[in-house]
Amino acid sequence: MESEGKNNAKKEKIGTQPYKGVRDFYPEDQTLLNYILATERDVCRRFGYEEYHASILEPAELYRGKGADNEEIINEQTYTFMDRGGREVTLRPEMTPTVARMLAARRRDLGFPLRLFSTPNLFRYEATQRGRLREHWQLNVDLFGSDSLAADAEIISIAHALFMAFGASQSDFVIKLGSRSYLNALAAELGLSEENTRAMFALLDRKDKMPQEKFEADMEAIGVPLGKISADNPPEDVAAVLTLLSESGIDNAVFDPSIVRGFAYYTGVVFEVYDTHPENKRALCGGGRYDNLTKLFDDERVPAVGFGLGDVTVGHFLEVRGLIPPYLPSTRVYLAVPSEVHVATVQALAHELRQQGVTVAIDFGEKKLSDQIRQASKHKIPYLIVVGDTEAQTGTFVVRNLATGSDTTLKREQLAPFFTTL
Repeated sequence: MESEGKNNAKKEKIGTQPYKGVRDFYPEDQTLLNYILATERDVCRRFGYEEYHASILEPAELYRGKGADNEEIINEQTYTFMDRGGREVTLRPEMTPTVARMLAARRRDLGFPLRLFSTPNLFRYEATQRGRLREHWQLNVDLFGSDSLAADAEIISIAHALFMAFGASQSDFVIKLGSRSYLNALAAELGLSEENTRAMFALLDRKDKMPQEKFEADMEAIGVPLGKISADNPPEDVAAVLTLLSESGIDNAVFDPSIVRGFAYYTGVVFEVYDTHPENKRALCGGGRYDNLTKLFDDERVPAVGFGLGDVTVGHFLEVRGLIPPYLPSTRVYLAVPSEVHVATVQALAHELRQQGVTVAIDFGEKKLSDQIRQASKHKIPYLIVVGDTEAQTGTFVVRNLATGSDTTLKREQLAPFFTTL
């Protein structure tokens, strides 16, 4: 028995780190995430978009139905497993197939054009690096039921408005537009095989990640003359969208023929937003037109255009520019007590203030008063009130601003108005 006890004592303790590629959200982190999501929701609603949501679990077949180009995600990057009923399910790696499924399920009940947005939690098993984790929250914005290029412009305008709402200027990011339909037409003109067409898209997608000489050689090898793909002459669909954006005051959008996006379900104009900061030069978000995805569920075509924006890349964008708001707890005032005998008094005052909309935390008198004050400061609670016999008897309280050290003396009935008008 003694030996068994020693062996148990030697067992390794469970680690405190989260699963690789995901994050713990302490209050400061959760506050930043809440700020990002709240800003996104506000912008989308201003454009007339309505919020939706769905379960994080989907049938695995939903992603297999999207085509061979998606095999890497299906076979290598999804969290897929058998549930207890013998069904193969997947933690969603993206939201577009889900919203397409939802749309197909209630197509007859929905009015078009339909404007939707969501902020789902997404999972992909992939190599972790800056800006890319295995779990993140992603804003998805989609407009269904319109073939108009004005719809494409509206979606891009929302992406533009989001970064401006985060405090950026137009010089902080550039919107690069490409065209899948233009490249498909070019492939047909050049007589490219299906294999070489896929190779052309893959090379364009990797253009900035490979030496220019190799890019040019590989393009020539598959039968694509470099002069055929030039940023000097945007195709008709891109040119029309650029004009609409310019008329809306968006001057940081350009044509870039290398913007193709990774998924083959894109059918028309595609775009990506790039950070211009030298410490964070990367794509921040992207999307485009996908007119055939709902045909996975039935034969009826529904034109669509949309984009996704992850919280990780937004956080880095804000970080390098000093645009992250300072952390402020939701608690506005901390009620401290000289001893445990004052707890009932402070509870009654806290209840009164909460009824009037003030966020209040109280102490239970288990520590010295000086320690209580230090704790309030550590939690960054801005105001402190000490409640003892004198305060309870006179109904007069001293409100201390813990940041400046200044005091304000108020009667009981003045406390709630003081905190709710700050």
